[in-house]
Amino acid sequence: MMVEKNEFTIRKERKKKVRVFVQIIILIIILIVAVNALYTFKKYQPFNENNTTFAGDQGFIALSYLGVDRVGSGSLIGAEQLDEQLNGLKKQGYVTITQQDILDYYQKGKLLPKRSVFLAFEDGRRDTAVFTQKILERLNYKATIFSYPEKFDNNDTKFLLPSELKDLEATTYWELGTNGYRLYFINVYDRYHNYLGNMNPLEHSMMMSVLGRNYNHYLMDYIRDENGFPKESYTAMKNRISYDYKALEEVYTKEVGYVPQAYVLMHSNTGAFGNNDKVSAVNEYWIKKLFKMNFNREGYCKNVKSSSLYDLTRMQPQAYWSVNHLLMRIKYDTNDEGIQFINGDMRRHADWDVEKGAAEFKDEAIILTSLPLGSGIMRLKNSEDFKDVIVNLVLRGNKYGQQKIYLRGTDGLKNYVLVNFTNNNLIITESNALVKKELLKLNLDKFAGRKDISIEQDKNAVVQKELETFARYAQTKEVAQIQAERLKDKYIENPKTIEEGAPKYEPQLSYHSRSVFKVKINLKGKKLTVNIDGKDAAKDIILTNDKAGNIYLGADWGGYGWSQKNLADDVFDGVFDKLLITENTGADNEKVLYDEHFTGVQGVYASIKRAWMHLIDWFIRNM
Repeated sequence: MMVEKNEFTIRKERKKKVRVFVQIIILIIILIVAVNALYTFKKYQPFNENNTTFAGDQGFIALSYLGVDRVGSGSLIGAEQLDEQLNGLKKQGYVTITQQDILDYYQKGKLLPKRSVFLAFEDGRRDTAVFTQKILERLNYKATIFSYPEKFDNNDTKFLLPSELKDLEATTYWELGTNGYRLYFINVYDRYHNYLGNMNPLEHSMMMSVLGRNYNHYLMDYIRDENGFPKESYTAMKNRISYDYKALEEVYTKEVGYVPQAYVLMHSNTGAFGNNDKVSAVNEYWIKKLFKMNFNREGYCKNVKSSSLYDLTRMQPQAYWSVNHLLMRIKYDTNDEGIQFINGDMRRHADWDVEKGAAEFKDEAIILTSLPLGSGIMRLKNSEDFKDVIVNLVLRGNKYGQQKIYLRGTDGLKNYVLVNFTNNNLIITESNALVKKELLKLNLDKFAGRKDISIEQDKNAVVQKELETFARYAQTKEVAQIQAERLKDKYIENPKTIEEGAPKYEPQLSYHSRSVFKVKINLKGKKLTVNIDGKDAAKDIILTNDKAGNIYLGADWGGYGWSQKNLADDVFDGVFDKLLITENTGADNEKVLYDEHFTGVQGVYASIKRAWMHLIDWFIRNM
């Protein structure tokens, strides 16, 4: 006898079918995403001479990234930021060229596209390949991955193995190059010119904070003693350097099948192929014997017909550069007036007059990029009547450089009140009819609570760091024990303090140093207060003028600051995040004059995105 299903059972089965159907759809989507992430289905398409713009001999630019990771850390650029930069190049009409294109340009006179870029990634890191592959596919860009063959036998999971390099090459989006056999440092001194000898990358990285610029790479010089005299003969030097090139040739031939034809000599800008004429001659012999091109310089991106194939130059974009920072450098290296900067959110961009430099409205931030060796300046439209205001924002530009907030500014900035975060100092200035008066200068490290120490105390700390490193990376237990005992002695020393009459240590500020300042500016009448990270940095500064005027933002190059890596950059990004300007009348609900915060659906989406990123970060750190 058949029993009819009741209504409840029917609904339950229907829901079950819907749930199973949705689960199948989700699994299919996950599978498609996973397959797309793991496999390459497209092939790189070289530029087509029939539909490519050729405008005489424009040469080409070369960009070389030190590495890529998910979010960006240290010298590694984040995947999203790399995507933005390469998309910025694509929008300008830049086409990637191959190593063979460069050889044909110099050796056969072949023309290159009007905007040609040779794209490179150094050090052969695995994360570089993982995070870059899909970007290259989407943009139809081709890059060269440079590697150190010494890494092949070390089973270091951070670096690509020969089989993986060949797999990358097979995708058609990559070519192979080499940074040389090994990364190794010689003739290293700390910042007090104490001789430390030679060290591997791990030792160098651990001690970077205490080193000066006085060091060299393995192939660049004689190995020297603490007085700078060679510790090896010419023959020993020649054999040492030649061994690296022979080892490189042998390993690549065995593991990859050939020696890459593109080489980056470490380090750059020596003027020849080393810091010593005899060393340079040995390098030159091997470079021309093994390779067809050599990137010998860094800092300037443009290569032209008069350049040498063995003295090519590249620019290394840094992890903190905005896309406009990169485009600004390229524009002035190439004198290309056709470069168009990225504006970001056009609706918000329309609220401002950008008078100098370039401005991008990205997320809740305004990124103002200066001109090379110069300034960026922008004025908030319809702000000429702003008098008493409260300004809240977060500054995220580097410590070295200038991020400026002008209040009550008149046309031409003859009159203003300026709150300037410059080279890690807060400087407040008032200008009346172009007569400027500095009202306050405050070192922001001291404001944050950093205590001054003596040179003797810093010397002790430097030696401690060196001994910690030598103990950790000692080749034998006996040597490690000796270094550990010396370290114990340093721990119990009592170097003379400033209070005891010792001279003060003045640290050098690197222009790569990041910063985040939460700022609140309170301007009312003839009084100004500036609060940083919840604490008053300037309280009731007395002004002479209380007339209304415009809001301006400024970003200025801070000068060539300290850089252990000796990288030079003459463009600065001021980053003004979450800018909020309200009237300052003392009322509970002040009128909002300008607001960069996301609201509504946009705000909800931004919150979800931030939460998702934090969740991923947590899993990466803890799983």
